[in-house]
Amino acid sequence: MSAAFQKTEGWLDWRANPSTPSYKPPPGAVDAHCHVFGPGAEFPFAPERKYTPCDASKDQLFALRDHLGFSRNVLVQATCHGADNRATLDAIVHANGNAKGVASVKPSVTDEELDALNDGGVKGIRFNFVKRLVDPIAPEALAGLVKRINKYGWHIVIYFEAPDLPDLFDFISSIDTTVVVDHMGRPNLTKSLEGPEFSLFLKLMSHNDHVWSKVTCPERLSVSGPPSYDDFAPFASKVVEDFPDRVLWGTDWPHPNLKSHMPDDAWLVDMIPRIARTKELQHKLLVDNPMRLYWPEES
Repeated sequence: MSAAFQKTEGWLDWRANPSTPSYKPPPGAVDAHCHVFGPGAEFPFAPERKYTPCDASKDQLFALRDHLGFSRNVLVQATCHGADNRATLDAIVHANGNAKGVASVKPSVTDEELDALNDGGVKGIRFNFVKRLVDPIAPEALAGLVKRINKYGWHIVIYFEAPDLPDLFDFISSIDTTVVVDHMGRPNLTKSLEGPEFSLFLKLMSHNDHVWSKVTCPERLSVSGPPSYDDFAPFASKVVEDFPDRVLWGTDWPHPNLKSHMPDDAWLVDMIPRIARTKELQHKLLVDNPMRLYWPEES
């Protein structure tokens, strides 16, 4: 890492040598939530960032993809890069058709900039409401962006925490394109699966056919901990079984902002048959759904 970019104190580095998963993904499987960070010397981090990550390059991501048995990646723009999407676009270009992207943009983004993102393989934009990571933009200020991206057929990826959902429920419901919620809206896994907090998230999905969810990040959400993340499985399997055609899965590599432990990515892959408990559900989760959303011309 460049001396100008010193990693935030306490952060753990991603594992350079993950083990081999026991579970073998089906052919064509997509890691639909991952990131690239810099490298900072080539793609500087944003001045307004709230954290500085370790470097995590496209080549390292693609090596992990191959090692874990996946075929494609969906790269989600990292908040440490702000609205400068160059690192994500560069990774897409070098993936030889095997990557798409989700960008971060400001409401002031120009039509020409949106056109360039679309030409570069971007299929959606991300709205982040997690205050410790960003200074969130008010939903009403984002409504104009939603209208502007409709001509591209893009979707919205939205990141929030469970206590924020009551304030965001109507906004998400009103969006007139596909919305993909990161990490099931970050439920508190110490609370009941049938409790009011997670029930509200399930209501959001059941009342809105345009809302999808990523069943991701046991390493981030679990209280019971690695390597089995037992408390995560019931929540994720509930979402997969109730909404099999509107779920996605991803590694979240390189696992930003983790301080308690850094997962072996093989542990995360081996969670898949525990949350998608049939071959049919696994194929929908890993192949059919991400292909329909990100490579519709091939699905």
